[in-house]
Amino acid sequence: MKNDAKLRIGVLVSGRGSNLQAIIDAVAAGALDAEIAVVVSDKPDAPALRRIEGIPGVVIERGAYPTVEAFDSAIADVLEEHGVELVVLAGFMRVLGPGFVRRFRGRAINIHPSLLPSFPGLRAQRQALLHGVKISGCTVHLVDKTLDGGPILAQTAVPVLSDDTEESLSERILKEEHGLLVETIREIITARYKVHGRQDAAPT
Repeated sequence: MKNDAKLRIGVLVSGRGSNLQAIIDAVAAGALDAEIAVVVSDKPDAPALRRIEGIPGVVIERGAYPTVEAFDSAIADVLEEHGVELVVLAGFMRVLGPGFVRRFRGRAINIHPSLLPSFPGLRAQRQALLHGVKISGCTVHLVDKTLDGGPILAQTAVPVLSDDTEESLSERILKEEHGLLVETIREIITARYKVHGRQDAAPT
């Protein structure tokens, strides 16, 4: 790969796509030396798909495949067909299996709405409130075979207020997710965090 080539990103989405929008905006503004090669959704009606004008979009529904392994393989095939170097899970609500992880080992990141390793899995903000913590936040981590358990790349803390609801805490954390995700991708591009398989990355 040439040193001046833009990092090719593939984004996986299931929902509203606000983190996807943050990446789109950062690329458009020249804040990321990258291009979004493809957006993949497991839901044909995901609002995120309405954000991708001019960006290739592919819907891969779990029900169309006989096994989880076949579903994961179909996603990986599409990403590879589009020359994706970095996979970004931005509100993708499915756990990817070992086969996918092997194909994109060290080249897939996820954004999660808690300070991992605390509160992995679904409804992390509700978990934080139920446990009475005073600080929550968001984490970007590498994807591995564990649920929200891959190596942590970056975190941002968010205070939990006395009158917070799950919805209010979620919205405040989400605002921080946008900046953290973009900044982490920027650091990957500048090779502060090594992306395995990218040949022009500087030594760390």
